[in-house]
Amino acid sequence: MKKLTVKWALFLLVVWTSLAVAADGGKFVFLSSTIGPIDSGVVAALEDAFEKETGIRVRHVGAGTSAALKLAEKGQIDLVMAHAKSVEEKFVADGFGTERIPLMYNDFVIVGPADDPAGIKGEKSVAVALKKIMDKQVKFISRGDKSGTHVSEMLLWENAGLKPQGDWYVIYEKGSEGNVATLKFTDSQNAYTFIDRATYLSLKDSIKVGIVVEGDEAMLNFISLIPVNPAKFSNVNHSDTMKFVHWLTSPEKGQLIIRDFGKDKYGSPLFFPNSVQWQKNKK
Repeated sequence: MKKLTVKWALFLLVVWTSLAVAADGGKFVFLSSTIGPIDSGVVAALEDAFEKETGIRVRHVGAGTSAALKLAEKGQIDLVMAHAKSVEEKFVADGFGTERIPLMYNDFVIVGPADDPAGIKGEKSVAVALKKIMDKQVKFISRGDKSGTHVSEMLLWENAGLKPQGDWYVIYEKGSEGNVATLKFTDSQNAYTFIDRATYLSLKDSIKVGIVVEGDEAMLNFISLIPVNPAKFSNVNHSDTMKFVHWLTSPEKGQLIIRDFGKDKYGSPLFFPNSVQWQKNKK
């Protein structure tokens, strides 16, 4: 079965949820989220725990950050989970969102073949690693879909003063399907790519490529929440959305789930809590 496009996924989500609301009179929050946290399972874990505690349901659609924000610009979404600061700031500045709210973070890594033809394994500077890949013209896979991952990747090339182009730099035609699809394709090509650690950990036992570059602070991956502006779209469920936001950012609620998510299965958490309240609580 082919994967649904974002447009059709949103349409089906809205239709299905509207029918469910009409049937049982329940409350819903519509979330458009970057794909990585959905694929990892943390979004479902947070939604289920919130619904169990409050009775308020959350339903999500996954898309790259730019696409997720585009959906919200239509007024059919209540809350966005994103990870591309510049795009998020424009969304808020244009009046579609109320504010960027820190939620959690993990980091990006560069993965590549075991024989490491670019000779970058253990390199501490992502800029140096990217230059070596480009100089040796070793195959590199990019999502190329203006997602948060793609935006972050392009910023690293830019900050390194590099413009990747040529046959070695491959735009994955199905990059909009997310990091899982991109990493699997990279593995099939025995190539390099830029990916979030959570996706790598979720697939590491089934792929041959491995982490070759990690630990550069430039590769931190911050994930934010943005409530859609009720002054612009009167139909949004702002009240329940803010209950969800407060729950997600609470050190005793959502932040604890984020802190522990993935530990049992992978031996380490997939994300780290990062709300303002969590940071204050640590001090």
